Amino acid sequence: MTNSGKKALIKRQSSKRVAWFGAKALPAVGIAASLIMLPGIFGSTPVMAQKADNSNASLNYGDLLKKAKAGEIQKVELDETEQLARVYLKGQKDNTPPQQVRLLAQNTELINILKDKNVDFGEVSSANSRAAVGLLINLMWILPLGAFMLLFLRRSTNASSQAMNFGKSKARFQMEAKTGVKFEDVAGVEEAKEELEEVVTFLKQPERFTAVGARIPKGVLLIGPPGTGKTLLAKAIAGEAGVPFFSISGSEFVEMFVGVGASRVRDLFKKAKDNAPCLIFIDEIDAVGRQRGAGIGGGNDEREQTLNQLLTEMDGFEGNTGIIIIAATNRPDVLDTALLRPGRFDRQVMVDPPDLKGRLEILKVHARNKKIDPSVSLEAIARRTPGFTGADLANLLNEAAILTARRRKEAVTILEIDAAVDRVVAGMEGTALVDSKSKRLIAYHEVGHALVGTLLKDHDPVQKVTLIPRGQALGLTWFTPNEEQGLISRSQLKSRITATLGGRAAEEIVFGKPEVTTGASNDLQHVTGMARQMVTRFGMSELGPLSLENQSAEVFLGRDWMNKSDYSEEIAAKIDSQVREIVSNSYIKAKELLQENRVVLERLVDLLAEQETIEGDLFRKIVADNAQVQVADEQLAAPH
Repeated sequence: MTNSGKKALIKRQSSKRVAWFGAKALPAVGIAASLIMLPGIFGSTPVMAQKADNSNASLNYGDLLKKAKAGEIQKVELDETEQLARVYLKGQKDNTPPQQVRLLAQNTELINILKDKNVDFGEVSSANSRAAVGLLINLMWILPLGAFMLLFLRRSTNASSQAMNFGKSKARFQMEAKTGVKFEDVAGVEEAKEELEEVVTFLKQPERFTAVGARIPKGVLLIGPPGTGKTLLAKAIAGEAGVPFFSISGSEFVEMFVGVGASRVRDLFKKAKDNAPCLIFIDEIDAVGRQRGAGIGGGNDEREQTLNQLLTEMDGFEGNTGIIIIAATNRPDVLDTALLRPGRFDRQVMVDPPDLKGRLEILKVHARNKKIDPSVSLEAIARRTPGFTGADLANLLNEAAILTARRRKEAVTILEIDAAVDRVVAGMEGTALVDSKSKRLIAYHEVGHALVGTLLKDHDPVQKVTLIPRGQALGLTWFTPNEEQGLISRSQLKSRITATLGGRAAEEIVFGKPEVTTGASNDLQHVTGMARQMVTRFGMSELGPLSLENQSAEVFLGRDWMNKSDYSEEIAAKIDSQVREIVSNSYIKAKELLQENRVVLERLVDLLAEQETIEGDLFRKIVADNAQVQVADEQLAAPH
């Protein structure tokens, strides 16, 4: 561009800025002008007020002298500033205002008469009050005007500073992290704690490792489902290490402006190098660390630019000695492979849901600040909650404490614990059903689940059967495993499918096919999913040990946009046939068990309809007693 063109451009931009300022400043000028007029409005005496003041002047100066000589005046107040005399006559009422008389420049005669007649008079001045009123009026328009101008200048300053600070890191910095969390406050993840305690030792005593040639790990990636304690572990590391600590979320790097995320990464690592040794914690790193080149259509991707800069800063041409990066995610499958390699994230620590021992330790940690009744067994609670994460257990005890306060009890008892478990698992408690055909149908459905599950030897024991609605369910049956199950056998899966179909089987046996309801819709979805996994993933069918479907068939960033089948249409038909056969055989098995135990089915339904809840121990006792009776009857009926 030529010099003349540049000057023209600058001139046009200057004229735009002037026009903009004029448009913005016009309301400000109007407001300022209005405020400047306030002293004139409030400081001057209105004409009507002046007329009202003169209305009280029923005496003139001559009448005042006459009445003073006649001794009709009680008191006179002389205001030299206003040149007025306020006259109080004898015999007037106390609430009558004084009469005002305009004075002369010299009032010697009036004063002499008042002295001779012993009239009480004195000088009063309104100058101080008028000065105070004037000052208040001036402040009334000066202060708002000043505040308005300061606000205008501050907004313009913030706008310019924000424009320059887009590329600055938004990480929270603490010279010595005071999170209030130590490793002793984290329970249930002992393996992960051991890995991270070593990182803390690296920071506190690096000479122990450098003496044998070991180097400090550059990054630790915490992987696990939501609620398992990944962020809590990061807080514990920060609280134990005693070094500068930066914390930021992965989404805070990404902006709508191109290059801002990469600039923030550079700024973050620059600050970290200035404070080394230090820790950087990036929560939900999958927001910025997703796989590159998986999008459709190409083009510039701001997330990719940010990830490239992060990869370079973690392990690029320049080193970052003394900086340990801790990141957390529950989606490791979507992270870029370059981010996961050694040299960037040297360690990948799995933070899984706790086992029985871990749940017990977590419950002990969260029970420290709660009043728990001595009769409550934390071990029993841990056995009742398989699959619960640390966050679930904390929420469980909190719900129990809230329920205890609502019931006005002094300590949490097992009743509140049981109610809290039911609420966390199934939802809020609803209104109990009234006696009707619908209530008995639901009772048959739930007892069908529990009875079939109890009669099958490979099924988990029943814990409770209830007709009290919770969440979307009108009735519920709980099964609790005796021990932690990492692997599930084929017989256990078939037992679960059979017990799940027990509800529909009980409805059909008692009420007939025309009367079966939609209450088993969720059961059927669950059963179909389990049977299909047995065929396509676990190789538990006549098709043989084949894995025909992936565990996750989700479309991710176009990578799986075109879903292709791993098998032919003939195999697909065989899969459907095998799934149907597994479900059909399990349904027939459930109906046979219920028909053979019809007597105990009716007894349990009557008891459930009456009490609305049957605990697992009582349920199993009734079933066992009925089995003994059946054996005795068969022995008596057998020919001798």
